[in-house]
Amino acid sequence: MGPPARLCQVCNEAQSKYKCPNCFTPYCSLVCFKNHKETPCAKPEPTEEKPIFPESPVERPLNVDEPSQVLQKEQLESIASSSEIRDALQDESLQKLILGIDSSSNPEIELDKAMEVEAFRTFTDKILASISP
Repeated sequence: MGPPARLCQVCNEAQSKYKCPNCFTPYCSLVCFKNHKETPCAKPEPTEEKPIFPESPVERPLNVDEPSQVLQKEQLESIASSSEIRDALQDESLQKLILGIDSSSNPEIELDKAMEVEAFRTFTDKILASISP
């Protein structure tokens, strides 16, 4: 069973399908989103929530054959600030794939398997697009 259905916090009539990317208020449609955006909203204060990805049980040293392939801080910030990538990460099946790769004792094999999944390929394309000049 999934989480209980939430009511749109704008019209209080329809089931919400979306959340405001800024304050996470549930809304049901573009009309309600535009109504919601008429008044400024802010990110809620962080609460004690479990992270999407728990601590990885596998500790691996970072061994890099080609130092130029290590992402720079600006590239990592570009990925972190992409709403398209953050939206994609809401998909539980994608979360499980990434966690499986990260916690695997042989991540290369898990990554090869994940690349066979269209949602994962699309996700990696978004990442590559955000870090490419």
